[in-house]
Amino acid sequence: MRRRHDSESREKILDVDATMQGTLTFRDPVNLRINGSFEGTLDTKGILTIGENAVVRANIQGENIVVAGRVFGDIAATKELKLTPPGRVTGNISTPRLGIVDGAVLEGECHMTSDKGSGEKNKKGMLTAEELARYLEVDTGMIFEWAKSGKLPAVKEKDAWMFDRKTVDDWIANGKVK
Repeated sequence: MRRRHDSESREKILDVDATMQGTLTFRDPVNLRINGSFEGTLDTKGILTIGENAVVRANIQGENIVVAGRVFGDIAATKELKLTPPGRVTGNISTPRLGIVDGAVLEGECHMTSDKGSGEKNKKGMLTAEELARYLEVDTGMIFEWAKSGKLPAVKEKDAWMFDRKTVDDWIANGKVK
């Protein structure tokens, strides 16, 4: 019995020092560290670290994200985002907690979400793109594409897409999802 508990409590770590392209989605928490180059979409749980030598061209969604390398794309962290030198993000970010260490650079806009999570927005029935992506179990990039093209009913508030949950549920029920 002790052995089983020990193996369950071990950390899941994935350290990638390669050139990769595509979509990486993790349903279970994992500590992912990217040291090489990546292009595509990242959807993680746990801790995502972009190493100092990494170049990432992707929209990123995750819980805890640390950027010490170069990121070209939007980042949505549900818990915390840290930018450390020589980290540089070229894109918009959304997070409830943000730390930018002297020497790190953000070229884009920052949207600070509530530390309470999505409770206030959900009480009003409104969802962010990240929340809707989790709700529909699709990539955040797909949500942005649908919203921009007008396929998905959305409202833009201060440069952020917002979605009424009831309207989205009706949209799904009417078979508009493709």
